Amino acid sequence: MSKKDDRSAQQSREGVISIIGPGMRVVGDCETEGTLRVEGTVEGTVRAGKAVVLGKEGVVDGDIATQDAVVGGRVTGSIVADSRLELQATCIVEGEVRARRLKLDEGGKLNGTVHVGDVSATGPRAAPNTATPAAAGPAKGD
Repeated sequence: MSKKDDRSAQQSREGVISIIGPGMRVVGDCETEGTLRVEGTVEGTVRAGKAVVLGKEGVVDGDIATQDAVVGGRVTGSIVADSRLELQATCIVEGEVRARRLKLDEGGKLNGTVHVGDVSATGPRAAPNTATPAAAGPAKGD
Protein backbone atom coordinates (compact mmCIF):
# COMPACT_ATOMS: atom_id res chain seq x y z
CA MET A 1 0.00 0.00 0.00
CA SER A 2 1.40 3.41 -0.95
CA LYS A 3 1.70 6.28 1.51
CA LYS A 4 -1.20 8.04 -0.27
CA ASP A 5 -3.41 4.94 0.11
CA ASP A 6 -2.35 4.60 3.76
CA ARG A 7 -3.27 8.26 4.47
CA SER A 8 -6.60 7.84 2.71
CA ALA A 9 -7.41 4.69 4.72
CA GLN A 10 -6.40 6.50 7.94
CA GLN A 11 -8.68 9.45 7.14
CA SER A 12 -11.61 7.18 6.31
CA ARG A 13 -11.23 5.29 9.62
CA GLU A 14 -11.16 8.58 11.56
CA GLY A 15 -14.47 9.56 9.95
CA VAL A 16 -16.21 6.40 11.18
CA ILE A 17 -18.77 6.69 13.98
CA SER A 18 -19.27 3.55 16.05
CA ILE A 19 -22.39 3.28 18.21
CA ILE A 20 -23.15 1.31 21.35
CA GLY A 21 -26.92 1.59 21.32
CA PRO A 22 -29.46 1.87 24.13
CA GLY A 23 -29.83 -1.38 26.03
CA MET A 24 -26.48 -2.70 24.75
CA ARG A 25 -23.87 -3.71 27.33
CA VAL A 26 -20.19 -4.13 26.43
CA VAL A 27 -17.89 -5.83 28.93
CA GLY A 28 -14.31 -5.09 27.89
CA ASP A 29 -12.30 -2.29 26.35
CA CYS A 30 -13.50 -0.34 23.28
CA GLU A 31 -11.05 1.29 20.88
CA THR A 32 -11.49 3.16 17.59
CA GLU A 33 -9.55 5.69 15.54
CA GLY A 34 -12.76 7.60 14.87
CA THR A 35 -15.72 8.54 17.06
CA LEU A 36 -17.54 6.33 19.56
CA ARG A 37 -21.09 7.16 20.61
CA VAL A 38 -22.26 5.39 23.78
CA GLU A 39 -25.99 5.23 24.51
CA GLY A 40 -25.73 1.93 26.39
CA THR A 41 -23.19 0.66 28.94
CA VAL A 42 -19.45 0.00 28.68
CA GLU A 43 -17.62 -1.76 31.50
CA GLY A 44 -14.01 -1.12 30.50
CA THR A 45 -11.72 1.46 28.98
CA VAL A 46 -12.93 3.58 26.05
CA ARG A 47 -10.32 4.97 23.64
CA ALA A 48 -11.23 6.97 20.55
CA GLY A 49 -8.80 8.81 18.28
CA LYS A 50 -11.30 11.51 17.40
CA ALA A 51 -14.17 11.77 19.91
CA VAL A 52 -16.34 10.07 22.51
CA VAL A 53 -19.99 11.07 22.86
CA LEU A 54 -21.77 9.70 25.91
CA GLY A 55 -25.55 10.13 25.72
CA LYS A 56 -27.61 11.07 28.77
CA GLU A 57 -28.58 7.41 29.32
CA GLY A 58 -25.04 6.18 28.57
CA VAL A 59 -22.75 4.70 31.22
CA VAL A 60 -18.99 4.11 31.20
CA ASP A 61 -17.60 2.21 34.15
CA GLY A 62 -13.95 2.73 33.28
CA ASP A 63 -11.60 5.31 31.82
CA ILE A 64 -12.11 7.44 28.70
CA ALA A 65 -9.20 8.70 26.54
CA THR A 66 -9.81 10.78 23.40
CA GLN A 67 -9.30 14.11 21.62
CA ASP A 68 -12.79 15.53 22.24
CA ALA A 69 -15.50 14.27 24.57
CA VAL A 70 -19.10 15.21 25.22
CA VAL A 71 -20.51 13.59 28.35
CA GLY A 72 -24.22 13.58 29.11
CA GLY A 73 -24.37 10.31 31.06
CA ARG A 74 -22.48 8.67 33.92
CA VAL A 75 -18.73 7.99 34.07
CA THR A 76 -16.98 6.24 36.93
CA GLY A 77 -13.30 6.55 36.06
CA SER A 78 -10.87 9.06 34.60
CA ILE A 79 -11.49 11.17 31.50
CA VAL A 80 -8.55 12.45 29.45
CA ALA A 81 -9.49 14.75 26.57
CA ASP A 82 -6.43 15.98 24.69
CA SER A 83 -8.43 18.86 23.21
CA ARG A 84 -11.91 19.57 24.60
CA LEU A 85 -14.26 18.12 27.21
CA GLU A 86 -17.91 19.13 27.51
CA LEU A 87 -19.79 17.98 30.61
CA GLN A 88 -23.50 18.44 30.04
CA ALA A 89 -26.15 19.26 32.65
CA THR A 90 -27.24 15.60 32.82
CA CYS A 91 -23.76 14.17 33.49
CA ILE A 92 -22.46 12.48 36.62
CA VAL A 93 -18.68 12.04 36.63
CA GLU A 94 -16.76 10.40 39.46
CA GLY A 95 -13.02 10.39 38.89
CA GLU A 96 -10.11 12.40 37.57
CA VAL A 97 -10.66 14.75 34.64
CA ARG A 98 -7.85 16.08 32.41
CA ALA A 99 -8.58 18.34 29.46
CA ARG A 100 -6.99 21.16 27.52
CA ARG A 101 -10.37 22.96 27.58
CA LEU A 102 -13.39 22.21 29.77
CA LYS A 103 -17.04 23.21 29.63
CA LEU A 104 -19.29 22.24 32.55
CA ASP A 105 -22.97 23.01 32.11
CA GLU A 106 -25.00 24.11 35.13
CA GLY A 107 -26.45 21.03 36.80
CA GLY A 108 -23.64 18.68 35.77
CA LYS A 109 -22.11 16.71 38.64
CA LEU A 110 -18.34 16.25 38.88
CA ASN A 111 -16.71 14.60 41.89
CA GLY A 112 -12.96 14.18 41.59
CA THR A 113 -9.81 16.04 40.63
CA VAL A 114 -9.77 18.40 37.65
CA HIS A 115 -6.73 19.38 35.58
CA VAL A 116 -7.34 21.95 32.83
CA GLY A 117 -4.62 23.11 30.49
CA ASP A 118 -1.76 21.30 28.82
CA VAL A 119 -2.58 17.59 29.20
CA SER A 120 0.62 16.66 27.35
CA ALA A 121 2.69 17.89 30.31
CA THR A 122 2.02 14.52 31.94
CA GLY A 123 1.85 12.70 28.61
CA PRO A 124 -1.29 12.18 26.57
CA ARG A 125 -3.67 9.63 28.00
CA ALA A 126 -1.47 9.34 31.08
CA ALA A 127 -2.40 7.27 34.09
CA PRO A 128 -4.17 9.21 36.83
CA ASN A 129 -1.86 11.25 39.04
CA THR A 130 -1.86 9.85 42.57
CA ALA A 131 -0.23 12.90 44.16
CA THR A 132 -2.39 14.84 46.56
CA PRO A 133 -2.49 18.65 46.66
CA ALA A 134 -0.96 18.54 50.16
CA ALA A 135 2.14 16.86 48.71
CA ALA A 136 2.92 20.05 46.77
CA GLY A 137 3.95 21.83 49.97
CA PRO A 138 2.66 25.03 51.53
CA ALA A 139 1.37 27.81 49.32
CA LYS A 140 3.34 31.04 49.03
CA GLY A 141 2.43 33.50 51.69
CA ASP A 142 1.71 30.83 54.35
